[in-house]
Amino acid sequence: MNDLLSTKEHLKNKKITLPEIVNSYLDVVSEINETLNAFISVDTDSAKSEAERIQKKINNGTAGSLAGAVIGVKDVICEKGKITSCSSKMLANFESVYDATVIEKLKKEDAILLGRINMDEFAMGSSTENSYYGPTKNPHDPERVPGGSSGGSAAAVAAGMCNLSLGSDTGGSIRQPASYCGVVGLKPTYSRVSRYGLVAFASSFDCIGPFGNSVDDVASVLQVISGADPMDNSSAHLPVPNYIEELKKSTGKLKIGVPEEYFGEGLDDEIRVRIQSYLKDLENKNAELIPIHLPHAKYGIAAYYILATAEASSNLARYDGIRYGHRADFDQVEQELTREQKALREQIKIAVGADHEQLVEELANIDSSLVRLYKKSRTEGFGTEVKRRIMLGTYVLSAGYYDAYYAKAQKIRRLIKQDFDEAFEKVDVIASPTAPTTAFKLGENLDDPVQMYLNDVYTITANLAGICGISVPAGFHSNGLPVGIQFLADTFNETEILKAGRMVEALNGVS
Repeated sequence: MNDLLSTKEHLKNKKITLPEIVNSYLDVVSEINETLNAFISVDTDSAKSEAERIQKKINNGTAGSLAGAVIGVKDVICEKGKITSCSSKMLANFESVYDATVIEKLKKEDAILLGRINMDEFAMGSSTENSYYGPTKNPHDPERVPGGSSGGSAAAVAAGMCNLSLGSDTGGSIRQPASYCGVVGLKPTYSRVSRYGLVAFASSFDCIGPFGNSVDDVASVLQVISGADPMDNSSAHLPVPNYIEELKKSTGKLKIGVPEEYFGEGLDDEIRVRIQSYLKDLENKNAELIPIHLPHAKYGIAAYYILATAEASSNLARYDGIRYGHRADFDQVEQELTREQKALREQIKIAVGADHEQLVEELANIDSSLVRLYKKSRTEGFGTEVKRRIMLGTYVLSAGYYDAYYAKAQKIRRLIKQDFDEAFEKVDVIASPTAPTTAFKLGENLDDPVQMYLNDVYTITANLAGICGISVPAGFHSNGLPVGIQFLADTFNETEILKAGRMVEALNGVS
């Protein structure tokens, strides 16, 4: 009974109570979280008291639409009074003073927030190995990654620790872990869901979205968290469809675009055959398959990692140990500076001529204690992957390289959006594998960042274009690991990807 709709039905028929449901999830967390490391912290007392309060509302018929939802929250989304660390040493002691808009909306509809969930530091990664709290492991095989950066959110749902979770998707960070863990993960259209309270990685890419055990479940959460927000000027002032009611309506022939570019080199052969088989079955179930081309998709990875790292270097500049974040030991910094100055002065006393002048210049150029504090704080506070992306972003934004890299990447971004615009004139949705492989082993790609980045090859273009996407389970590989099928639709057409996802669930025997 891990899906929300079944849970709500059992609550309505008084077959179970909400406190019993919460206790059952807490038992699972207690039993397996030490192994999987999906939750960073669990709000046991708060969850239990909320369950008692909401059960009373269920009894008198006043409960919200998400009564029965037990939700884990990715550690990049602010909750008032909770540590929002972004799984980084830099923010390990930062306590949020407000709720993100999505959190406010979930609470208003009586969802229970079970705890904070592990992630790649500052949402930078594809494996949830880049966390200050250690890696999260895949419930299907603890020797493998759950994907990233929302791997903890996907693993928590897949392992039955909660029935829903929130993640964020900057370049595939909801859809890719959903595929690796065998759950449903949805990235909404950029600006469909408010980003207020989401700690920024790349502001023009970031989206908050849900994980669940069914399409209906993620639709229920999407319904609640979508909509314009006065606290986020980038949020879209457009009406939000009733997704659950839309899913109940009969669907005409769904036109599915099949891009040649997403089934070529680099894709695991068995995944290719499996996805093509699903598409053939959908064709037999009132869908029309239409070959399409996305000619600029091959530039997606390069454009994304130029633009996203540029935005990251700007967004993370605030974490300097003075205004925000981890601060190095100032006394130690002062002592190191004093030692260096003293050593140079001693050398100056015994030096003559050119040596003397050079040493005087070195003494004048020694970093001040404040500059040293900035450097040491950021060096200690950030992990390897975050440092890598800050350096990449700073490089592409530098005066000599802005036009050569950043400006060209923005042009590619526009061309990728044009490719999708042209495709959606012919089709309702675009289908592809979610990831080129199944979950890889822990540590396998840590020393090869380029190979790690290529795991997002089929998801990144949706973020570049700002369109919506969903990953739905598509059975299992012969290695026993889940495979996901991805559907993309034009901006604000989440209903179409939800309908396509439901068709896949029907093939899987999910009613």
